[in-house]
Amino acid sequence: MKLEALKILLVDDNHHMRVLLTEILRAVGITHVFEAGDGAEALQTLRTQPVDIVMTDLAMSPLDGIDFVRLLRNAPDSPNPMLPVIMITGHLTVKRIWEARNAGVNEFLAKPITARGVLERLQLVIDHPRPFIRTDDYFGPDRRRRADPAHPGPWRRAGDELKRLTGV
Repeated sequence: MKLEALKILLVDDNHHMRVLLTEILRAVGITHVFEAGDGAEALQTLRTQPVDIVMTDLAMSPLDGIDFVRLLRNAPDSPNPMLPVIMITGHLTVKRIWEARNAGVNEFLAKPITARGVLERLQLVIDHPRPFIRTDDYFGPDRRRRADPAHPGPWRRAGDELKRLTGV
């Protein structure tokens, strides 16, 4: 990875966390780091600065990470709906992970953060990007992480066959 060319936007309402993340990014060679204190400020930054990847905290106010990602992916005036987003959180409950995933988050990074964790997530969004998909109620990276080459058709979830047969 050629990290020195990346432009990263850090979104976190905790100044100390932004400083820590900035130092980790600088230590691995990333020098173009922008900061925002919440999702609303992040959207404004994205309108004025070219950014390659967003790293955002989940729990912020007034606009939290999940709402920020929803707006980034779906707002008609979104500056870049396909921008890779790494969600950073200390709240790894299944409910919040599903919410973030369904909002269009590309990857997760659990606190406490490490340089290795940051590099691994960056590598995933750079070297192994998932295709973006649009459905009636979702736009974002494909939520399926594995492709099953033995699968004979488009139905891959347990309930898909029932939906196909009943139309419900």
